[in-house]
Amino acid sequence: MTIFLSRLETVREHAAAVVAEGVRDGGLASAGDTEIAELLTVIGGIGRWVDAALIEIVGEAQARSEGPRDDRLTTRLGCHDVAELVQRAALVGPQTATRLARAAAAVRPRSSLLTGETLDPLLPALRGAMLDGVVGLDGALAIAEPLRAMGSRAERDAVLAADAVLAAEARGEGPDGAPPACPDLLRVQAQVWSVALDQDGAEPRERATMHRRSLRLGAPTPFGVPVRGMLMPEVAAQLQRIFDSLLSPRGRVAFDGGVRCGADGDAPVPDDDAAWSDDSVPPLDERTRPQRQHDALATALTVAASSGALPAVGGAAPTLVVTVRAEDLARGRGYAHLDGGEEPVSLAAARHAGCGGVIQRVTLSRAGRVVAIGTEERVFNRHQRRALAARDGGCLIPGCGVPAAWCEIHHVEEHARGGRTHTDNGVLLCWFHHRFLDRHGWLIRMVDGVPQVRAPGWNDASGRWRRVTRSAVRRKDAVLRN
Repeated sequence: MTIFLSRLETVREHAAAVVAEGVRDGGLASAGDTEIAELLTVIGGIGRWVDAALIEIVGEAQARSEGPRDDRLTTRLGCHDVAELVQRAALVGPQTATRLARAAAAVRPRSSLLTGETLDPLLPALRGAMLDGVVGLDGALAIAEPLRAMGSRAERDAVLAADAVLAAEARGEGPDGAPPACPDLLRVQAQVWSVALDQDGAEPRERATMHRRSLRLGAPTPFGVPVRGMLMPEVAAQLQRIFDSLLSPRGRVAFDGGVRCGADGDAPVPDDDAAWSDDSVPPLDERTRPQRQHDALATALTVAASSGALPAVGGAAPTLVVTVRAEDLARGRGYAHLDGGEEPVSLAAARHAGCGGVIQRVTLSRAGRVVAIGTEERVFNRHQRRALAARDGGCLIPGCGVPAAWCEIHHVEEHARGGRTHTDNGVLLCWFHHRFLDRHGWLIRMVDGVPQVRAPGWNDASGRWRRVTRSAVRRKDAVLRN
């Protein structure tokens, strides 16, 4: 084994020299497109060999870390467990260490608990593909995890048959002559085999799914609150449906001079006062897909909290409390706080909550005594919301497409600056366009109770104000006028 270690040291030194010459010194800048693809292929192949070695070594460490604690490899090396050893020695994260251990459990030879003899790996064909450099860590887990999830519910011969077919697909030796399959495709194929071979159907999976379901909010960071967990398939599917309903572009937006089409494929109505043309307008929404899904979830939570269908909290509907000093809000400087917590949020969050929710003013003395409690100022009742839905039809920003029922109501003249809670001062906006109205460049004004919108300069260089609506009735009126 000393020879193996010595050779690996030589490989590492050679790799360091090659990388320094090809990467650090800017050698990639002169590479052609085809050469870049070939480099990815070669480096990927080297990475798979490295994965194979890591999986084998981690498996050996696991085997030597079983039994009485004082006899374990990890104890002799001063580590709590194999994961800590792998993280410290290989300088990888805990998730990678765990994934290496799971792969090793599937492809390493096993020892019989009764006789101590060496048994074949759970997936011998996958082991062969791994040792040949065909499958790396991602591919090994893509095949192993669906097959291992069946446990004893599938016959051993059937699992071996699936193992052989999937290993052949990874090598590019499948019956259809397709090239080597990537891990994502291997995972899909392995899941198909798992469903086909699982004799007990979905019930054991259901029990495991229920046990593992979770949703955790992490500790607040300066950039937000991380979310971790595992959704049950039907919950994930329902959430995906909500995303799809809010994120798919649809509908048309009528302006004072015509109709601008959305993704429904209808042609715009010609007129003598041209609206924004589809061929000259850049994409209206530059958010990434994850950002848009975050905003869709925020919309769904807001709708659920205001629906009246959720249980009361403290005698009232679930209400997010945002606290801010009146002086800070008036000056536009400082911070607000959520539900009395220590984590600060921007004044924009306070303005957003105050614009679409309920405002209650509390007056404190300089010593901190509560000296006055104002009544709740309800912002836009249900009758006003219905009227705005009839007028605006949905989010007022052209191209957005969020329906009226999912929108919030924005005070065009801020409530904190004396803006009235009246339909002449309110417009429908989705959560995203309401929350970030001061940043994305769209401007809104009211003229005789009718909203007008001005696009940011990158979207419409003319800087014109235009009437806009998603109301079907008002769209029809706009067409008939032209």
